Amino acid sequence: MDTTSPTPVPTDAPERPGRLSEFWYYFRENRGAVIGFYVFISIVILALGADLIAPYSPTEQFRDYTLVPPFWADGGSTQFLLGTDAVGRDMLSRLLHGARFSLFVGVIVVSVAAFVGILIGLFAGFAPKWVDTIIMRIMDIILAFPSLLLALVLVAILGPSLINAMIAIAIVQQPHYVRLTRASVMGELSKDYVTSARVAGAGLFRRMFITVLPNCLAPIIVQAALSFSSAILDAAALGFLGMGAQPPTPEWGTMLADSREFILRAWWVVTFPGLAILVTVLAINLMGDGLRDALDPKLKRS
Repeated sequence: MDTTSPTPVPTDAPERPGRLSEFWYYFRENRGAVIGFYVFISIVILALGADLIAPYSPTEQFRDYTLVPPFWADGGSTQFLLGTDAVGRDMLSRLLHGARFSLFVGVIVVSVAAFVGILIGLFAGFAPKWVDTIIMRIMDIILAFPSLLLALVLVAILGPSLINAMIAIAIVQQPHYVRLTRASVMGELSKDYVTSARVAGAGLFRRMFITVLPNCLAPIIVQAALSFSSAILDAAALGFLGMGAQPPTPEWGTMLADSREFILRAWWVVTFPGLAILVTVLAINLMGDGLRDALDPKLKRS
């Protein structure tokens, strides 16, 4: 009779880190992504607290202080830290409130484009071949137009406003989500777990939304982060062309459009909105690179 006792299992074995910890571990390896994340969070905080931080209302005019330079330049005043525009509005206050509009545009555009695009992409991936072909040819036609030109045409039809600009940008960005979702779905359909779910009797909608979709979210999240910056740029471009937010809305693109005639004699009215767009878009793009590194298993370091 064998009296040897079984080898005890160690109770102090290290636990596998949670998904959030694992994500942050790979995300923080990209220094640029971490910097972009902190910059983006700072911009969000400034936008949410604009009413408390901004010294003046973004539409309040000080007619006796038109085109005052920043406080460190000759003729500047600490009353207006970043100077004033052509009608005496405080630049700092308008920049802080403008961050709200830019982030609002990004959130709405990405939410609408991703929601509709994911639904259409899922349907195309599970649909018969002829339906899939029709959907993808329509998406190809939309992608054949330059994105800004198509957005301009749509806004011209709907009428110039911030809401219509967001609708147009969402329509322009939607095909990217459709193609990405469809490609991810097609790659998952041949895998064993999908076959097992079908054999087990799972319905079509359960296989679409419960079985397949969660495994397709990683590239979609990365696309959403990059689309966020594209939406801000497109909204600024439409505002600059007079087809987006209308004056006196303190949207960064509209601020650039209002100030372009003062480029040579009042550099700050163009420079600061341009820098705000640059810093915001750069921070989001850096964050998107970090999300790609953290969510794509092929890019994770062993």
